[in-house]
Amino acid sequence: MTETTGKVVSPKRRESARQSKASSAENSEEKLVQMEPELNLDFASETMIRNAKAYLLQKSTISNLNLYDHLSELITKVLDERPVNAVDIIEDISKRIKKLQFSKKIDTLQDEYEISLAYSLAEVQKSLFIKAVEEEEGVDPEEEVQLETPLPNVMEMAFYFEQAGVGLSKNEMYRIFLALKQLVDTQPLQKCRFWGKIMGLKGNYIVAEVEFREGEEDTEEMLEEDKEEEKEEAKEDTEQDTEEEGEVVEDKPPASTYKPPPIIPKEDNRSGTNKYTYFVCSEPGKVWTKLPPVTPAQITVARKIKKFFTGSLDAPVISYPPFPGNEINYLRAQIARISAGTQISPLGFYQFGEEEEEEEEGLVRENYEENSEFEGIPVPELLDNLANWVHHTQHILPQGRCVWFNAVQKKEEELEEEEEEEEEAPDEPEPEVGPPLLTPLSEDAEVNGVLPWTMKTSSSLIPQYAVAVVRSNLWPGAWTFATGKKFENIYLGWGHKYSSENYSPPAAPPVQAEYTSGPDTTEVDDPTVEEEQALRAAIEERLAAAEQAEEEEEEEEEEEEDEN
Repeated sequence: MTETTGKVVSPKRRESARQSKASSAENSEEKLVQMEPELNLDFASETMIRNAKAYLLQKSTISNLNLYDHLSELITKVLDERPVNAVDIIEDISKRIKKLQFSKKIDTLQDEYEISLAYSLAEVQKSLFIKAVEEEEGVDPEEEVQLETPLPNVMEMAFYFEQAGVGLSKNEMYRIFLALKQLVDTQPLQKCRFWGKIMGLKGNYIVAEVEFREGEEDTEEMLEEDKEEEKEEAKEDTEQDTEEEGEVVEDKPPASTYKPPPIIPKEDNRSGTNKYTYFVCSEPGKVWTKLPPVTPAQITVARKIKKFFTGSLDAPVISYPPFPGNEINYLRAQIARISAGTQISPLGFYQFGEEEEEEEEGLVRENYEENSEFEGIPVPELLDNLANWVHHTQHILPQGRCVWFNAVQKKEEELEEEEEEEEEAPDEPEPEVGPPLLTPLSEDAEVNGVLPWTMKTSSSLIPQYAVAVVRSNLWPGAWTFATGKKFENIYLGWGHKYSSENYSPPAAPPVQAEYTSGPDTTEVDDPTVEEEQALRAAIEERLAAAEQAEEEEEEEEEEEEDEN
């Protein structure tokens, strides 16, 4: 019996199998052709997914996070906690996850909190509420209160201005009160007054108006003047050395004939625009900074420009015309201008002393004193007529000083001392004259149809206890109250004068001519041919006449010699 190991296939079956394989191959090729668009679509979708993922992985320039990781953490958080109504609190969960990204790794037992600006300011102002321990023992507190002090009663002033709807908050006024106390304790002052507050873009200025005791401020000025003199002497020595070294050089450039305009000197301390000294600070409790004296040039330029204060005393003042100084000088100039235009008092509160009354006419009165017999003006009378109010600060002249200075006269004296050649004296300028001290407000002129002052009462319902209030329209932010024998001035504003039109800087001056036009510098048209021929003929005639005259002179000389 034979064992079959395989299956015998007939030729017909083999042919049918071959045909089935061929047909299946053809079908597979047709399927691949049909699947090509699907494969291309899968490739495009993968590209889109990669681009989307790359976009989600972009890090933020602010928080340095990416949206892909944030969404994955957000979904993981939701799936782990499974809160109720997740769609309603999804924003809070997102904020919580972002906050955890910036949490500090605390390795201490106590949490470390970030120091805010309010906390740092509170640390600075904490010294205002700490009473200094006196070294001397046995001082009676009642005797200490009775001692005379230049510290003003700021809270009483705030009370009256509050009735008129003017002023700062009570908390800020009390802190300013304590800051002024620190200033009085650290400086040898005779008078002190809260002048006001000037706002700035990045910081404000709290201004204190003070007056030093006799001789205290002069020592500081003498030290500053000595330093300036030493610098000038050093400059002169260096210039002499350079001149001695440059004696070897023969060719020197021609000296300039330009003469700069005379420099108007600043007014002395305790007079004119520098009658008072001013201290400023940005916040109560911070260091008080003394403002330098103001110069006429600074006041003159400050009248032509309008700049917002930045809050930094060292900031440059970029303007046209250029301002001679930084913001500390511009601030001092604006304070002088505001004080000269808005410091007012009731009529009769101040009076001139006997020495001032005996002065000759034409001299400017600078000093006055309080009238001990002043009994006050009723509030209705103060509100009825502006003549019951007067200016008690000197007017600033166009020159930038309160007292006019003759620069030409000073030049003539210097020329006489130096014994130089006499020159034609320039025309004597007319002296500038302004309104005298204690001039009534009724004489103030309008500016572009705007009244300079507005008066009102603090309360029309209770007039018997009301306060008279005067507001300056030319310097918005300047206020004054008066009741009985009390009055006070304050300024709270941006330090800008009112202008009916928008500010525009002054135009640049015309361009200076390079040279004077004349026959030597003016171009002449070329002559014509006829003009040239006529000119040549005239020149030949002159030469012939000159030769003939010379020959005649020679003949005359020969005849004289023959006769001799």
